[in-house]
Amino acid sequence: MTQTPDESNPTTGLPARVGVLGGGRMGAGIAHAFLIHGADVLVVERDQDSAEAARERVAAAVGKSIDRGLAGTAEDHLSRLEVSTEYADFADRELVVEAVPEIWDLKVSSLQAVEAELGQDAVLASNTSSLSMTGLAGHLQRPASFLGLHFFNPVPASTLVEVVIAEQTRPELVDTARSWVAGLGKTAVVVNDAPGFASSRLGVAIALEAMRMLEEGVASAEDIDNAMVLGYKHPTGPLKTTDIVGLDVRLGIAEYLHEQLGERFAPPAILRAKVEAGHLGRKSGQGFYDWS
Repeated sequence: MTQTPDESNPTTGLPARVGVLGGGRMGAGIAHAFLIHGADVLVVERDQDSAEAARERVAAAVGKSIDRGLAGTAEDHLSRLEVSTEYADFADRELVVEAVPEIWDLKVSSLQAVEAELGQDAVLASNTSSLSMTGLAGHLQRPASFLGLHFFNPVPASTLVEVVIAEQTRPELVDTARSWVAGLGKTAVVVNDAPGFASSRLGVAIALEAMRMLEEGVASAEDIDNAMVLGYKHPTGPLKTTDIVGLDVRLGIAEYLHEQLGERFAPPAILRAKVEAGHLGRKSGQGFYDWS
């Protein structure tokens, strides 16, 4: 729907009705960001159990924001949250952000299913951290209304959103996306579509080199990370960040970048071995660090 003054938040300029496809850690974080800034938010998941789990994740994040001084009550904010298992419920959304796993075929089918339910003027965005936005747009009926909104994990604490422009994205949508990011209290960086964009490409390059250093016995995981935290002011080191993101996620991105950009992104053996062993980082309790 085309936004008019009564269809957007007069303070933030955000869409009044936002949808999120996928309610995992990232999707719940994106939903939380829009919710606490006044939007009505709908999260759609694959089944009812997953939808209720998404509701609980968002509610927990809202509770933490209240504890940190967010105005209003949790009940007030959560009264604007809906969860569902039906794509058709996206029909009245002005913006939908897709946040499903980084699997090409799943991304394409999910985006197509959402687009089929949206109004002609609605905007569809992907939270992909590395996949080609131009390639994804090529599978859509209205590619000019599609772009990337790459949020960072954990969304509530991160102040960055990467706005990724597909070749087909209409130019005026970029300024609209910038204003939405500002309305969320975050900063936008705008990048043209390229493998890994800016953030994933740089972040993964550093992380892969840190893994190679660990393999070679240059230093311990803790000391490699401390070198970046204390020497370069990174909030966490590349190995701990990989644990937080998920080793399986990092492996998938590295494999894609290896295919697109060459040998410098070849996944180290230590990364493959840990993923094969089920050591996926914080979510599994073990990665480069012990999270148990």
